[in-house]
Amino acid sequence: MALKRMGIVEDYEKIRTLTVAVVGVGGVGSVTAEMLTRCGIGKLLLFDYDKVELANMNRLFFQPHQAGLSKVEAAANTLQFINPDVTFESHNYNITTVENFGHFMERIKSGSLTGGPVDLVLSCVDNYEARMAINRACNELGQKWFESGVSENAVSGHIQFLIPGETACFDCAPPLVVASNINESTLKRDGVCAASLPTTMGVVAGLLVQNTLKFLLKFGEVANYLGYNAMVDFFPTMTVRPNPQCEDIWCQKQQREYRAKKAAEPEPEKEEVKEEGVVHEDNEWDICLVAETTPEEAAGSVSAPMTNLAKGITVAYERLAPVAEEAGSNTVDTEGISLDDLMAQMKAL
Repeated sequence: MALKRMGIVEDYEKIRTLTVAVVGVGGVGSVTAEMLTRCGIGKLLLFDYDKVELANMNRLFFQPHQAGLSKVEAAANTLQFINPDVTFESHNYNITTVENFGHFMERIKSGSLTGGPVDLVLSCVDNYEARMAINRACNELGQKWFESGVSENAVSGHIQFLIPGETACFDCAPPLVVASNINESTLKRDGVCAASLPTTMGVVAGLLVQNTLKFLLKFGEVANYLGYNAMVDFFPTMTVRPNPQCEDIWCQKQQREYRAKKAAEPEPEKEEVKEEGVVHEDNEWDICLVAETTPEEAAGSVSAPMTNLAKGITVAYERLAPVAEEAGSNTVDTEGISLDDLMAQMKAL
């Protein structure tokens, strides 16, 4: 509510009427669901088919006594205790199977508090097959969604906002390993499992929820693609446009509809800016204004500790360097000389 009092959000209470689907309640998904619960979201739909294991105790969310429970059941129990005002709907199945995909689409289409489509889908899965299933469902339904992920070495991650027809879908620019027809299972080395850090997963989940709130409550600017490299604390951003030759027919259909919608919009009226000539008043005495410091002086006016600023950082004001007195300057000591003597010296020049 402080966001509303400070003028950041116009109507924060609106969040109680909104529904978000979280697919994958693992490292990123569990933290995402908890953050949304604490923010007061109206309803959460949770999808996953894994069980809680002791190896999941670095996930910031699960507890040892929950080992053996399905992740969605454990999540719903914990989250209900945190905020009983939130409505939870959990589904313990694999969304990529034929028998479950139809039900998954139906819940996205009519699983909100009002019986209509959910307001947003958040993908927090860790495999390509599940991402493609979410992509297919959202393209067919015209559903906006966020894709997120953390690398296998646990030191980088990303989030991506996908708007069917307007931005690239997940199939428009597939990952290299998939484009090269390499089986995803071959990427796993024998005896080596993917690394995980609760810090990296927490950072990615925070970026995901922050942009979710910005989209749902309409404040700030929603990131189209935001990466995170923990090794150098680098956050690259970019905009990914749709591929006209995308293999997903529903993506192509959404692209055609988006182009038709943009073509039907009236062009914004351009305001004519009249250039008014500068009016100069009479300057009988040829008075002109000059700067007190030259550009060279101003360029070297910042104190030494502030000269190596990082990109995007600037000083609030410039501090002029102290002017040292030059030795042997041509000054005249007038102390003790009368005005008449000074006038006589001037006439003698």
